[in-house]
Amino acid sequence: MTTDNSQRTRVLTGITTTGTPHLGNYVGAIRPTVQASRNPATQGFYFLADYHALIKCDDPARIQRSTLEIAASWIAAGLDPDGVMFYRQSDIPEIPELTWLLTCVTGKGMLNRAHAYKASVDKNNLAGNDPDADVTAGLFMYPVLMGADILMFKAHKVPVGRDQIQHIEMARDLASSFNHLYGEHLVLPEAVIEESVALLPGLDGRKMSKSYDNTIPLFSSSAQLKKLISSIVTDSRAPGEAKDTEGSALFQIYQAFAGAEETATLAKAYADGIGWGDAKQILFERIDREVAPMRAKYEELINNPAQVDAMLLKGAAKARELATPFIKELRHAVGLRSLASAVTAQTSTPIARAASPSFKQYREQDGQFYFKLVDPQGRVLLQSLGFSSPKDAGMAIAQLQQDDAKAMAALGTQVGLGDGVSAHDVAVSLATLRAEIAEKAKNKT
Repeated sequence: MTTDNSQRTRVLTGITTTGTPHLGNYVGAIRPTVQASRNPATQGFYFLADYHALIKCDDPARIQRSTLEIAASWIAAGLDPDGVMFYRQSDIPEIPELTWLLTCVTGKGMLNRAHAYKASVDKNNLAGNDPDADVTAGLFMYPVLMGADILMFKAHKVPVGRDQIQHIEMARDLASSFNHLYGEHLVLPEAVIEESVALLPGLDGRKMSKSYDNTIPLFSSSAQLKKLISSIVTDSRAPGEAKDTEGSALFQIYQAFAGAEETATLAKAYADGIGWGDAKQILFERIDREVAPMRAKYEELINNPAQVDAMLLKGAAKARELATPFIKELRHAVGLRSLASAVTAQTSTPIARAASPSFKQYREQDGQFYFKLVDPQGRVLLQSLGFSSPKDAGMAIAQLQQDDAKAMAALGTQVGLGDGVSAHDVAVSLATLRAEIAEKAKNKT
């Protein structure tokens, strides 16, 4: 028995097409996501973010090859293209159109605070260069495109690492701004923080990453897999000497593939002084046992790119069954309409719109908790510095809502005015917010 799509929670995940999947990608993203895709209570949207790839990569052949490898990897790992929405971002023309509609309601000040852009500016400042040296408009607008990816399909939940929370918060801000101007069309997504994502060490013990060139490709041949595992860095302890599992890259990788009983057996072997060569053989056999069946399917798909293309185009056709009517609805909402409908639109009742400022709380990469006060258009009126706990941030917000003048004095430099914002603007917005809270409380009694 299947759940009706209208009752299912929509979960959306994007995969940037700039590299070859490795074991770390499989353990941290592909395997858990494929397992989650089988939940009948959810409707999964999984897309290859090839527009995003253009921001990071200017090698056309690499993007094309990576798109094929990533699509084949996910399908080989068990993602069912018929059971989910699996598509290539660039096959959905409605996404760049929505990106432009969102661009027109996006404040530049918000984009100035995007992590990737700020990191580039900081790097340039440290080097004594122009702050925007080598910064493309694509990098600057990245959060808007990501917002369009999410909002196009009315995603309820977006699984992300902690470093991606800001992008979901921005998508929510974009949706709020659009809805305020044009009516309730966009669904505000919720970030699902992946606290337990497995991070595998690479060949040199550092995090497995293309940046460090220390990866083990997911679908390397059996012989290549064995060769790479043999090159994992270990210490100089000889066979017969007890070895520590703590800090052992070899053991950590094994643990990500093995069950509890298998892991305990290897831990005992470490304590008993297993030789590194034997430990690496055990790791190779365990990984190859899981990967080999998938490798056969992967190689079949890699050798038949037309088959993969057909799967992605079929997925795009399904996705566009949702996107095409929705962009038509949004075009009408913003005024891109048939001229024959203009008279009717002019005499219709205006859409009721929210007109209140709001506080938004969030957590940044530094682990600190922040808040900002935004007006209905998404302009930042107040921005806090970091608090050590969400409770402290919440207490500061409560103080501002009760008595803004006193609270502003007490908080001092912990909060600052937004760009071009006056203290009067903040006072008026907080007074509006207090009046709304009081009205709601009155209606409840």
